[in-house]
Amino acid sequence: MQNYCAIIEAILFAWGDTLEIKELGKILELNEKDTKEIINELQEEYKMGNRGIELIKIGTTLQLTTKESAYPYIKKLLPGDQRRSLSRATIETLAIIVYKQPITKSQIEKIRGVKCDKPLSNLIQENLIYEKERLNTIGRPIIYATTEFFLKKFGFENLQDLPDLSSFEEGLYSSKEMK
Repeated sequence: MQNYCAIIEAILFAWGDTLEIKELGKILELNEKDTKEIINELQEEYKMGNRGIELIKIGTTLQLTTKESAYPYIKKLLPGDQRRSLSRATIETLAIIVYKQPITKSQIEKIRGVKCDKPLSNLIQENLIYEKERLNTIGRPIIYATTEFFLKKFGFENLQDLPDLSSFEEGLYSSKEMK
């Protein structure tokens, strides 16, 4: 029997990006059940071993990535400071998109009460959101949604893994009452 774990590892390493689990099954000529069993076995190997990389699942895709504990060392390879922090306006805009997606710019601006051209531009540039489609209404406004990169960057497998919005609202109201 072939060592499918090693083959999957090699494929994901060479590919470098997310790969659909179904596509991986086709490459290996395995059914979906067997493919998922091998993936689970490989994920366990990564969890048990003391390695600098990990296998992450994002929705219906897989990717090999470096472990967060290795970031300080990898960062030394990058010229200058490649990491930029997001402004408060950009973070607010991202939070609205995350919980209200798909959403238009005018809907975001209505919630925030201010224009959001720059935050949207920054979020697209950082690959955290994308222009999903256009509405078939007057002006054909763009609908925004989060990317797979957003899920990966913030450690979520899918949007259902996000904390419930009501828990934030409860915390917001209770903190206002305390003042």
